[in-house]
Amino acid sequence: MAEPSFMQREIGEIPDAVEALLANSKAALSEAGKTLRSKDPVLLATVARGSSDHAASYFKYAVELSAGIPVASLGPSIASIFGAKLKLDRAAAIAISQSGKSPDIVDMAKSAGAGGALTIALTNTAGSPLAEASDIVIDIMAGVERSVAATKTFVTSVVAGLLLLAEWTENGDLRAALDALPAQLETARLCDWTSLCEALDGHESLFILGRGPALAIANEAALKFKETCAVHAEAYSSAEVMHGPVSIVGRGFPILALIGRDAAEKSVAGTADDLVGKGARVFATSATVRQARQLPFVATGHSLTDPLALVVSFYSFIEAFARRRGLDPDRPTNLKKVTETR
Repeated sequence: MAEPSFMQREIGEIPDAVEALLANSKAALSEAGKTLRSKDPVLLATVARGSSDHAASYFKYAVELSAGIPVASLGPSIASIFGAKLKLDRAAAIAISQSGKSPDIVDMAKSAGAGGALTIALTNTAGSPLAEASDIVIDIMAGVERSVAATKTFVTSVVAGLLLLAEWTENGDLRAALDALPAQLETARLCDWTSLCEALDGHESLFILGRGPALAIANEAALKFKETCAVHAEAYSSAEVMHGPVSIVGRGFPILALIGRDAAEKSVAGTADDLVGKGARVFATSATVRQARQLPFVATGHSLTDPLALVVSFYSFIEAFARRRGLDPDRPTNLKKVTETR
């Protein structure tokens, strides 16, 4: 039997990494939550790229849905290339980077602080340049991640953001849901999505649908298809897909609908079923679909943690699908572990 890939091993480490974060981050996150309450920002800004930006998008939905504070993504080039100065005196800025080394992310964090923002770094490298540039540093505690494709660092970045949100807003229900998450992620890791592998054979393109926090997961899934499998995947809101992209859907066109247990479930499931009627081969993580094929999923009992279980199931699938295509998921073409942009 072939040795497991680094990616496969690291997917298996996700539940323990989340457990460690929950156990060891309480003091730092409690203090960060108090500082945010004292700042009382009217705006949150996020700074990130790649998978970290998908984690930031997840955090955006979580904050807007539960705290009622608008969240905006800042393009790092605003500082690093264009040298623009932003007025952020009533804002907090959260920069997410596993390595904390990319110069444009560090420059934007510094610029946000100079503009008056409270700056917070979520990073896997506590002594990094990003950490040194930020007012508050939250170590995501994922440990070493050797695979180029981020998996456990993505999940722990999202969990760290949700923990920060729970402490900031004093949300006991969210904290309880996070405490229960490691066991649920272990179950999610074992969900069998082999039927999706079979449907994708012979295809080089697909759509991935989501809405709310699950849209952030759809974007992360689309990136992983490109990174590990050399398959062109595009993520869309289930509302947006009907405004143009649906025109390329033909018979057998593969679509994955990532659906959580939240207010959007009925809407996304309805779109998934409609796309089956247009000839697509649609797979969905919901028991409410009638035409689409249901994939196994783990329901976490909280709308803000449900999509994290979906991404862990997806990661197990995509690692296996890369190997099915004869590819090494640890060594994607033209990529390296740390990308430093300016």
